[in-house]
Amino acid sequence: QVHLVESGGGLVQAGGSLRLSCAASGSISSMYRMGWYRQAPGKQRELVAEVTRGGSTNYTNSVKGRFTLSRDNAKNTVYLQMDSLKPEDTAVYYCNAVIRDPWYRIKEYWGQGTQVTVSS
Repeated sequence: QVHLVESGGGLVQAGGSLRLSCAASGSISSMYRMGWYRQAPGKQRELVAEVTRGGSTNYTNSVKGRFTLSRDNAKNTVYLQMDSLKPEDTAVYYCNAVIRDPWYRIKEYWGQGTQVTVSS
C-alpha cells in the first residue's frame, strides 16, 4: 500500500505565493510519475504539473512561468512552488502518483486534497 501525504495550501492574496508538498510512502519500487491536479467548483479535475520518471516536467498552459514543480527522489516527494497566484488558481489541489510496487504492479494513487484559495 502507498500513501500520499500533502501539506501546504491555504489562503493567499492575488500575486502571492504558496508551496505544496506531497510525500509518498509505502511499497514503492519505482515512481513512474508524480504531480498535482486541481479541481475548482463546478469544473473537471485538471492536470497542473507532473514530473516523469525520466525527469521531464509538464505544466498546464495556465501555470507556465508561475508554478515550478521539483522533486526529491530520495524522499519520494514533490514540491509545487506557486508564484504570482491568481484568483482563478483557487481550487482543491490533489497529489497524484503512478507507482510500481515490489510485485511489479503499477497503480495510481491520489492524495486527500488541499485547498488553495486566492483572494482578489
